[in-house]
Amino acid sequence: MALPTWLLLAAPAFAGDNGEGLVGETNDRIITFTCLGLVVGFSVLVTLLTVLQNALEKRKEQRKAVELRKRVGW
Repeated sequence: MALPTWLLLAAPAFAGDNGEGLVGETNDRIITFTCLGLVVGFSVLVTLLTVLQNALEKRKEQRKAVELRKRVGW
């Protein structure tokens, strides 16, 4: 109950700037570069996390191979 009340009281405080956002008046250029940044950012994030996962998988396989060699005696 407190959260909706707080949101109702906070909304007019943010509406006093005539609809401008945090970076000023929003135009097509700002929207385009923001969306492009999101697309590039997610692509880079997925690529980096994939590289990290592959490195960790490689380490896991090496560790499993060492354990197998210890059991077999090679």
